[in-house]
Parts: sequence; C-alpha cells; structure tokens
Amino acid sequence: MNNNELQNQRPQAIGTCTLVGAGPGDPELLTLKAVKAIQAATMLLVDDLVNEAILQHASPSARIVYVGKRGGCKSTPQAFIEKLMINAVHDGETVVRLKGGDPFIFGRGGEEVEHLRALGIEVSVINGITSGLAAISSLGAPLTHREHAHGVVFVTGHAKPGDKGTDWRQLAATARDAKLTLVIYMGVSGADMIQTELLTGLPPHTPVAIIENASLPHQRQALTQLDQLTHTLQTTGLKSPSVLVVGDVVQACAQIFQTDQNQQTAPTLPLHANM
Repeated sequence: MNNNELQNQRPQAIGTCTLVGAGPGDPELLTLKAVKAIQAATMLLVDDLVNEAILQHASPSARIVYVGKRGGCKSTPQAFIEKLMINAVHDGETVVRLKGGDPFIFGRGGEEVEHLRALGIEVSVINGITSGLAAISSLGAPLTHREHAHGVVFVTGHAKPGDKGTDWRQLAATARDAKLTLVIYMGVSGADMIQTELLTGLPPHTPVAIIENASLPHQRQALTQLDQLTHTLQTTGLKSPSVLVVGDVVQACAQIFQTDQNQQTAPTLPLHANM
C-alpha cells in the first residue's frame, strides 16, 4: 500500500481544534471569544505560562492536560503535543490548545497549524494580547510614538537548536536608522550577548525596560540603559519570564516610576540625562 492510499484511509476529523491566546497572564485581559472557546472545550491542552485562574472558565467536565513548555526547563516535546491534538480531534473532542500570550507570536502556533492542516484538520485561531505589548503598557508607555518610534520589532532571544538566531548587529543598525522599538522575548539568558551586539549600533544610553511576569500581581520591573542591561539584571534579580523593551519610547516609563509610590518596582539605575 503506497503513501497516497494510506492518506486516503486516514480517519476523518470529526472534532474541532482551536488555538487560543490566553494573554499575558491577567485573566481580565482575555478576549470574549477566548472565554467562549474555553467554556465550550471538552479538552484543553494548556501551556506552562497560562494563569490557573483562566481555567475557571472551563467546563467542570472538560479534560485539562498540562503540556508545559518553558525555555531552559524540562518541556513536553512538541511532537507529543501535536499527537495529542490530532488524536483528540479524531476522537470527536472540542479541543482548545491554550497558549500564553498570542499563539502566533513565539507560541509555535504556526507549526501546529501547518501540521494539523497537512493531516486534513482545519484549525481556528483566537488571538490573545502578547506579553510584549502588555508589559510596556503596564508602565504607561507605548511601543510606537510619532516622535520616538516609527515601528516595532518583536524578536526572540532564544533561537532553536542549530539556528544561529538573530543578527543583533544588523538589527541594532536597522532600529537606529528606522527609529524602531525592539521587544525581546526570552532574552534574559542571553542578555550579555544581546547587550554587546546591540551596542555596536545603538547608543549606550538607549533606554531599556525589563518587565518580569507582565500583567500579574507579582509583576516586577526595572528601567535602565543599554550598557547597563546585564548589570541591572544581576542587581535586581529579575528573571524569566521577562520582556526586554529597547528604545526611546521607554522614556515615558520614567515618569511613572517617579510618581507612583504605591507600585512595587525592582531597583532602577539612573537613565541618561538626555532622556
């Protein structure tokens, strides 16, 4: 029997599968469409960074399977997760693949959609608020601004094995020339290298915000400048999951730190006088 005959004998998908963005963590940042999908699910495959409070929207009869994936930690293999999704759909389940942030921004949602569609399973996607946006917004600053940033780049600091990753020197030059904000996900472990490479094209006093656990009650953050990024991480103890925001838009955060005495923040270093 050839491959085409095997494919023709594949069981028809009778359930459904939806990739749902759970947002940055705060349950109140879920979209209405996400809540409805979670409520309707008979099976949820839940990522590590999804807030447990979000699962309160699930039906009491729904099966909840935790498929944790976090950089630097033991994770559920991606191929195993996709196999669970496929088997559940063929079993007639209403599957929700619940991901932190947005499924299509560093959530490997694209890979999952491609794999399932290749097997004849159509997948719906419900977007969520990505942590890079929620992080800087929580400090009262934008990602774009007509005076300071003409665009924004979302970039990962954690390349897949065998991939040399981002050309940080080229990115720094582009960000400088085009006035772009850089939002770096999963960049804490490689912060020393990222700092060194970005300094080849960006000024040492370029403002940087570090936000840990964005939107959650235990969120912590620090303001610094590019040439002090690694030192700030060491002295504040800020860890993953953190977002690094690099660019002049971060200037707007300084006023928030100075005026909001009730907000718990990590210690900060003085920013450049021209900010």
